[in-house]
Amino acid sequence: MTHPGTLILILAAAVLAPLLVHVTGRRVRVPLVIFEIALGILIGPQVLGWAHPDDVVDTLADLGLSMLIFLAGYEIEFAAVRGDTLRRSLWAWPVSLVLGIGLGFLISEGEVFEAFVVGTALTSTALGTILPMLRDRGELDGRFGTVVSAFGAVGEFGPVVAMALLLSGRRPAESAALLIAFGAITAAAVFWALRPRPAWFGQLTERTLHSSGQFAVRFVMLLLACMLGLAEVFGLDVLLGAFAAGVLTRLVLHRTDPASSEEALGKVEAMGFGFLVPLFYVVTGIEFDLDALIDNPVALLLMPVFLLLCLLVRGGPVYVLAPKDLHRTDRLALALFASTCLPLVVAITTIGVDQKILGTELAAALVGAAMISVLVLPLLATRLRATRAGADRDGSRPGPGEAEDAEAW
Repeated sequence: MTHPGTLILILAAAVLAPLLVHVTGRRVRVPLVIFEIALGILIGPQVLGWAHPDDVVDTLADLGLSMLIFLAGYEIEFAAVRGDTLRRSLWAWPVSLVLGIGLGFLISEGEVFEAFVVGTALTSTALGTILPMLRDRGELDGRFGTVVSAFGAVGEFGPVVAMALLLSGRRPAESAALLIAFGAITAAAVFWALRPRPAWFGQLTERTLHSSGQFAVRFVMLLLACMLGLAEVFGLDVLLGAFAAGVLTRLVLHRTDPASSEEALGKVEAMGFGFLVPLFYVVTGIEFDLDALIDNPVALLLMPVFLLLCLLVRGGPVYVLAPKDLHRTDRLALALFASTCLPLVVAITTIGVDQKILGTELAAALVGAAMISVLVLPLLATRLRATRAGADRDGSRPGPGEAEDAEAW
């Protein structure tokens, strides 16, 4: 390692972040990711100058992003996310993409690829960031959590596909052919995953859960590596493979032994949220171009503009196309959650900067707006939900647009 102390500092920041959440939790609920990024900026080269990423740290950070998307893919229960909810979520994202690219053309003054980068970034949803928040509040398994999962999954998966088609550096037709080939292989893998597992698979999973064998965990990591490698072979973004691996893992493990699979995934989550994912967020802060943001008044002013555009581009169609059985307050909370973005904004702007089609100032403004979205929008959404829950406990009657029963699947 070029800078051996950097990894120690990153892990120290990862440990300090939940402590800060605990200390500040009595006054204001700050998402954990904000502290992780802020601490990364603090120890990074543009503030204290203590941490300097190298190839090893960057590789671990890339694995952290892949793990984040993998866990988001695993959380999607396709048995619940279907019917009218799925159709509405599938319609909402293309509308967002058209709006985003249209506004991107205005911002980029007609630069096509820059418009694609900006427009695609505005359509993303940080599902991997939102779902842990809903899980911690006990809302993930309810009706609202199912709807958020549906719209969030499309908001996570759609930009990854758009990146593969629009930002790969190849002709769109070639990218589409490779994407179709990847989809066909993934579909075959899904068909395999739906087949009953042999008895020895479940027995070995249960027998090694508390031993050094850890068969299920090793199998999950192999599946993740295979899907990442497959995406790399086809020249697609590895996040596409990570998401597909998460979906396949749920199908394989839950058809084997649901009880054992939850415990096995708990071990994978511990590896992800305990090491790789916070490392990704801290490194995001370390590599954040703070100088480009502060030294350029235009970029600084663009931050709130981009935040509003996220709400308009992503939140607007989600609010309009939300399931009819949701109360107006829940529709607004859904739109706020769907407009929360960060991991894919970082990935998309990084590609744009690397390909020299997006300036560092514009990229910093987009990432800054995404950071604010993670800090502000989930907080507003949870307060709206809490306010409505309090009204329901006080005996309030359902308002217009709120059905007595959940949607019939």
